[in-house]
Amino acid sequence: MNEKPVLQGADIGIPQKGTADTPLQRPSIDFAAVLAAAGEVAYEWDISSDQIFWSDNAPCVLGVTCETMITTGRHYASLIAVDSPLTRYEAIMSGDAEEERIDSPKCWAKEGNPGTPFLAQYRLLPEPQSTAAGAWLEDSGRWFAGADGKPVRAFGVVRVVTARRHEVERLTYLSRYDDLTGQLNRVELLDALGKAFDEALDNRRSMVLAIARVDNLDRINHAYGFDAADRVIAKVGHRLKSTLRAGDAIGRISGNKFGIVLRDCGENDFEVASQRLVATVSDRIVTTEFGHVSTSISIGGVLAPADARTPTEALARAHEALDHARKHYRGGTHLFHSDDRAARTRRRNVAVADQIIAGLDENRLRLAYQPIVHAATGAIAYHEALLRMDRPADADGTERADKEPGPDSPPETATSGGALIAIAEELGLIRLIDERVRDLAFCELTACPQARLSVNVSADSVGDGQWLDRTTAMLAANPDLATRIVFEITETAVVSSLAEAERFVQTLHDHGAKVAIDDFGSGYTSFHGLKTLGADLVKIDGTFITALSEPNAREEVFIRALIDIARAFDMKTVAEWVRDRGTAERLKELGVDYFQGEMYGLASNDRPWPPAD
Repeated sequence: MNEKPVLQGADIGIPQKGTADTPLQRPSIDFAAVLAAAGEVAYEWDISSDQIFWSDNAPCVLGVTCETMITTGRHYASLIAVDSPLTRYEAIMSGDAEEERIDSPKCWAKEGNPGTPFLAQYRLLPEPQSTAAGAWLEDSGRWFAGADGKPVRAFGVVRVVTARRHEVERLTYLSRYDDLTGQLNRVELLDALGKAFDEALDNRRSMVLAIARVDNLDRINHAYGFDAADRVIAKVGHRLKSTLRAGDAIGRISGNKFGIVLRDCGENDFEVASQRLVATVSDRIVTTEFGHVSTSISIGGVLAPADARTPTEALARAHEALDHARKHYRGGTHLFHSDDRAARTRRRNVAVADQIIAGLDENRLRLAYQPIVHAATGAIAYHEALLRMDRPADADGTERADKEPGPDSPPETATSGGALIAIAEELGLIRLIDERVRDLAFCELTACPQARLSVNVSADSVGDGQWLDRTTAMLAANPDLATRIVFEITETAVVSSLAEAERFVQTLHDHGAKVAIDDFGSGYTSFHGLKTLGADLVKIDGTFITALSEPNAREEVFIRALIDIARAFDMKTVAEWVRDRGTAERLKELGVDYFQGEMYGLASNDRPWPPAD
């Protein structure tokens, strides 16, 4: 290193002596040693002679192989990588002096001369033209001007910030790209979609937004684990990217879905492009360190702006097309087409959703009651509480008359329970309805001690711990209600998750309530599942009951088998849709315990019992 006396505190403006008023009571500090301990390097650069004087730890901290390469500003500059955003020389020479110009360069350290601050960040190589990565350095300090206002001397500190630089680069990368796949993230993809959409509008051309979904991730997760599934997603993304044109864009929009923006693309172009995308995934095995995996993708797309007026609408339509593609077969493709029926369905769903929310807010949901009778005597055993919604009233309190329905009007059945529940399940509103029906039933049971009711519970609420907790809390507070209510769950709820259904049934049993399986036979529940669940009643799906009136009906075989199994499991049976005496007599011979249907009364808005005094 070039020889120079070690800088003392006074040389950089630090007072070394106390005054009479403020005596100094501290030991002398070796600031060079402090910087070395912190992994930082101090230096003085005599710009006029181009010499740089460093603290002794400079070669070690800077990682240079030859000390002579850092003794002058010119040599030091040769070690700075060309991709560096700003060098020390540029930071100093581009700055404007903040202090008053002085007559002599030797006056740079005079009292009251603060100098001009500078800050630079660059990558320093271990030797000129080196291929090594080098360390990223932060170089900060102050420079002092001569009489002409130009820099003549600089003092600074250099610290290694490689780790911080890499973290900044990583965060910058993640602000645009997906960490797993390396493709655009959702935000950037939507930005690319917006630009492509505007370009299509301006040029009066078409574009396509496609969504590709990896089909069999559940099987891959089960067979190889989640790490293998992640690797497959990443490799699928790279394969899709490799087939796209230069102006197209691809990004990951959710776990196993990629969004693909195809610029200047028409309907025929989409058919060709989508088949190419499907083939590039399905025609080759995906090799991972976990094993060889075969997979495929399904693709849905939408032509814009023809079938989507905004980027947001394009995203929704592409998802609809993807759902359509997946319903047919794995590896399918489908391009969304606007048609009157689909548009009417969407508008109807929106209208009914608004009706449901308004009905809940305005307390217009109520119960209708259909009797369930003993098969042996015809006496009423209990009533099923079915949902109804009153139409909104005018300002004077009278029920508003319906207008003649137009092509976009909700169906006339919108106020019946069946239509409300079907759309509520589709739109995710069913739990709100389940809560209201339960509360209405509990109020009725509390007001009328002779009332006995059954209420329907959706598959969503069967798996909802909060719904179950609130229900059991009500039963615990009112034990009498538990003996007078039956909770009906559909066979679909059992199929969705037998474990959740078991927990649901057991918890209600623990509080004294009964559970029925509704519409049994309409789904795929096995008799083993029926035994495991431990329900109290089984309601035989009405389609089996109505078929009994036909000659040689094979449905009778199923009914007989179900009745025998129910008896073995200590469960009662309920026949739905009983419409005539002949069917009722045959069901009685087979051993059905309860009847429900038109023959014994349809659902009525009137309470079948007087209120308590």
